[in-house]
Order: sequence, then C-alpha cells, then structure tokens
Amino acid sequence: MQREPGGSVILRGGVIVDGTGAPRFQGDVGISDDVGISDDVGISGGRIIPASDASGPVIDVSGLVVAPGFVDMHSHSDLAVLADPAHEAKVRQGVTLEVLGQDGLSYAPVTDATLDPLRAQLAGWNGDPPGLDWSWRSVGEYLDRIDAGAPVNAAYLIPHGTVRLAVLGAENRAPNSAELMAMQELVAQGMREGAVGMSAGLTYTPGMYADDAELVALNRVVAAAGGYYSPHHRNYGARVVEAYADCVTIAEEAGVPLHLAHCHVNFPQNRGRAGEVLALLEKAQARGVDVSLDSYPYLASATYLQAPLPSWAHEGGPDATLERLRDPAQRARILHEIEVTGSDGHHGVPIDWATIVVTGVQDPALEPHVGQSIAAIGGGERYLDLLVADRLGSSCRIEVGNEENVRTVMTSPCHTVGSDGILAGSRPHPRAWGTFPRYLGHYTRELGVLTLEECVERMTSRPARRLGVTDRGVVAPGYRADLVCFDPDTVRANATFDEPRQPPDGIPHVLIAGEFTVRDGARTDRLPGRTVRGRSWTPT
Repeated sequence: MQREPGGSVILRGGVIVDGTGAPRFQGDVGISDDVGISDDVGISGGRIIPASDASGPVIDVSGLVVAPGFVDMHSHSDLAVLADPAHEAKVRQGVTLEVLGQDGLSYAPVTDATLDPLRAQLAGWNGDPPGLDWSWRSVGEYLDRIDAGAPVNAAYLIPHGTVRLAVLGAENRAPNSAELMAMQELVAQGMREGAVGMSAGLTYTPGMYADDAELVALNRVVAAAGGYYSPHHRNYGARVVEAYADCVTIAEEAGVPLHLAHCHVNFPQNRGRAGEVLALLEKAQARGVDVSLDSYPYLASATYLQAPLPSWAHEGGPDATLERLRDPAQRARILHEIEVTGSDGHHGVPIDWATIVVTGVQDPALEPHVGQSIAAIGGGERYLDLLVADRLGSSCRIEVGNEENVRTVMTSPCHTVGSDGILAGSRPHPRAWGTFPRYLGHYTRELGVLTLEECVERMTSRPARRLGVTDRGVVAPGYRADLVCFDPDTVRANATFDEPRQPPDGIPHVLIAGEFTVRDGARTDRLPGRTVRGRSWTPT
C-alpha cells in the first residue's frame, strides 16, 4: 500500500525516539498531506499531525522505533541523485537528506572548459554515468534538476576547488585581487541560488593550492549569506592536530560556523590522539566559535586512487598529470615523495602500499586488480602504471584508522553522522551502504558507546540545526514527515568490504514528506526528494 497525495496515514504502536535526545516514549504518529501548505519549491508535502487528527489508513509499527529521517552530512551522491532513481544505498538505510558538494569538488558551478576535467578527476568518486544530461552550469540549475524529483532530499555546499578551477584553472598560485573577487562572486551567486555553505578539499587539487587568506576571504562571503564552512583539511596524518587548529583559525577569522568533514584521527602514530582534537574544539567553542563535525563508523577511508600523489604532480590538470606519470624522472621524484618523505597528498606520512586497496576501475580490463592492495599488485611502479592505464579513474580504500579514535570522536557533543559514501567501483567502501545501521546496531546496541537517543539525535535534529532546517529532524506535529521506522533489536549493517552493496536488516519503512520510499523493506518507485536550500535563497 502506498499513500497517495491527498490522503493521511497513522503509524500506530511504535516507540518514538523524537530526535531531540529526550527519552523514548510509546505513541502514534499521524501524517497529513498538508494541502495548502507548500515547501520552498512549491511541492505540497506530508507533515506530522496528532494521530487523533489523521483519518487512516493505519500501519502497525509495533516493536519498531519511529524516528526522524536520517541526515547524511557528508555524501558523494552528487550524480547518483540524478542518475540512479532507486539509490538504494542511502534510501534503504533510512537516509532522507544528503549534503552534497563535499571535499571542495563537485559539478556546480562549472563552465564549458571545467566540466570535462572535473568529470575526469571525480570519476573515482562518482563514476561517469552514461547518458546523463550535463546541461546545467550554475548551482541553481543543478539544484533545479534535483527538484524535478529525486530519491532523497539534498542540500548543497559550494565546492571551493570547483570555484577555483573556474577562475584560476589548475594553477598552483594565489589569485590576484580581480581573481579573488571573481571567486567571491561565484560563491555569493551559489549562496543566493540555494547552497547552504562552502566545502574545501585541502589535500585535493586545486583546493590544496589555496592559502588561508583565500579561504578566509571566501568564507566571509559564506558567513554573510548565513552558511557554514566544511573543510576536508590539510592533514589527517603527520600534522593532524595542527591542521584541525588551522580550520578553527580560518573559521574564527571569517566569522563563519565550522563543520569538520569526516573528523577522523588516522595513522598509527596518531593512536589515542582524538581527545586532543576534541579538547581543541572545546576551547574554540568557549571562545564563541560555532563548531560541529561528522564521522563514519569504520576504520578505513576511501577516495580516488590518485589522491596520494604530491600536489605538484596535479598542476595543469589530468592530462598534465598523466604526462608526468609517463616520464621516468618525474616518476622517480613522485615515488620518492610518496614512499620516503611522505607526500602532501598522503598527509605527510610515508606510504605503506599494503594499506592501499583498489576498489574500482573505469577500464573493465583492469577489473582483476579490484580488491588487491598496491603491495600485492607490485608496489609503487605498478601503482603509477595503474593510474596511467585507467586515466586516473580508479578508486581505493586506505586502511589507516584507529578504533579508539573513532569511538572518542562519536562521543563529542558536536558530533553528527556522515557516510562519506563513495558509490563508484565494483567494491566501494561499505560505509556507502552501512553507515547508519552500523551506528545503530554495532556502536549503540552491541557496544553501548551511544544510547539510542544519543545516536538518533546525531543523525537527525543535530545536523538539521547545522543546515538551518527548521521543519525536519524531529518527530513532532508541524514537522515534515521525513521518517524512518526501524527495529532496535535487529537493525544491522550487512555491507562488507568484499560484498559492499548489501542492504541493512531491520529498517522496514522510510518516508519522505509522508511518501514511502521504503515499504516493508522494499524500495518503492517514489521520488519525493527535493532540495533543501540555504538561508539566503529567495524563490524566483
């Protein structure tokens, strides 16, 4: 049974965990179609109403928790929301809102000159779906495309690296005053068109070429528009605490709220140091800095396979990088930095090739390498050969996490959940399919690191507040009926590194604006997702 527009529904007999952190309680939830009440893009959407005011039908949710829909604060579904109507990786987890445009690199705003290089650079994150209509150029046009109907709601961060590429290309230099003004105007335009903030990818090109003064100048524009700054910062390895401190300094000087993307403290030398990072953030909050963060509940990270290359190897764009990788002298220099001194692309830590595992390739002839470590393939020279053969399109996971740090970060009072889910490749990281049920099942039910109420709050109202969303993230009358029903005793992630595309157990129902996107554990054909636009956006 699907709820049709114009009807109402009662979810009866569930345990409500309302998203605020308050204790759970037994209750019924009514959902109305809200005829006459429209969202910002003019689409009537289901709202929560008292069950006594709903006329049915009745859905028995006895034994299930009814919670707000989950918010993925760090997502790489930028193309999936357009090209994959089912989008089961996120929908089946109970995700109803994803934040796109992460790590300083995405597909808006773009120009005719920058779109193809971005598609090549980001193929290891997002693939390159055949037949996709790439006719948008601005942030507004991209968001309008999502508003035509999507599997989830979506918010967007203006990607700093994409903006920089549009103005400076792939050059490693500071902008002059005119170029900086052009970048500021692109950011301001994106905010006017609905972005909620700006992301940065400071170990990825071209974002890594920016100095702090550039980032402060752009973030002042973001702050004026009511947005926030979300950096993938400069170093998660040899200088991890200093790099987090640098993020705080930039936000403080710009007067912008700070949201730390995938806040992990990785590599063996940083075992046990997450507490230092949290102490740093607590001191910043005491000074008045608005700080939040997200993390995923896994030890391995994931990115495109070219990421460990030193920054200078990326200058000039993908074609220039490939030329360097074919040159024997340049190859030797690259490998010395990666293997001996520690490249800036690998956070200043000399690489252990056994920790780099290939998870996806663009060329089917290279598929036998998927699931192999670079050490198993043959080490650094074979790594460079693979990058050339796949034209930089491969993806990988990097096994450098620390369990105690992962647990420490998730206990932070400013913690939210972000999957950082990369969907491309034949063996993507299981976080794309398993982040939210793994938090609920493994870290909450099995380990007790979080209470159920704490876990749900981190997935719902807390991220909604960061996004400036006032009508969702809580189960209460008047809020949008973005909801998930799950069994707290059986919910679990089934995705593994060997079989990552496995849906979870224990999440039978998911709704967006009162429409079922998952019903009795099966994906429906509904596409009720729309954009959530920032504070400075005015509908035209």
